[in-house]
Amino acid sequence: MRKLMVGIVLSLSACMAFAATGARARLDAFAHGLHALRGDFSQTVYDSHGNVTGTSHGTLALEAPRLFRWQVAGPYKQLIVADGKKVWVYEPDLQQVTVRDQGAQEAHSPLTVLTDLSQLDSEFTATDAGNRDGLEWLRLVSRGKDPQFDYAEIGFDAIGPRRMLFKDTVGNRTEIAFSGWQRNPELPPGTFTFVPPKGTDVVGDAAAASGR
Repeated sequence: MRKLMVGIVLSLSACMAFAATGARARLDAFAHGLHALRGDFSQTVYDSHGNVTGTSHGTLALEAPRLFRWQVAGPYKQLIVADGKKVWVYEPDLQQVTVRDQGAQEAHSPLTVLTDLSQLDSEFTATDAGNRDGLEWLRLVSRGKDPQFDYAEIGFDAIGPRRMLFKDTVGNRTEIAFSGWQRNPELPPGTFTFVPPKGTDVVGDAAAASGR
């Protein structure tokens, strides 16, 4: 499940309203002129029987074209940073970070379409999934040979994306609710940089970690 979640989050303004209707039109309107994004999320994971297997909440930030920060505040802390070359997955409770090259897997993340619409039609088959729960839904099916999920859906209200749903190939479901979007914010220096704290066990590309 952690591998799936890393694939999902890598490969994601309350002041902008739209007259556009339909999920694709709302995505196009939200993404117009967008190069950076910051917001809050809450996440719930369900098994194939609909039972809740985990919840979390935190913050995220994206910057075109390949920068990403996903910070889980609770109940267990975790930080995922994509710096354009490497992906860092930091588990502070374990004092461990896993690092690897930022490769093609991240290109197939639905979150990337929010700041890079050019990936939408090249990486996904997108179809309108209708209106439910007061949102217009866009369904994305990866064109990749080994997708991380069966399909993903993004639900839009008149402001922008409010929910995201992933269903994996064995029926598990992840639902993410977004709030507090800030469009093109001034992100602090170091938002998309990770340096392992002293004493952290580095797993993976240790040479890259020690050379930063």
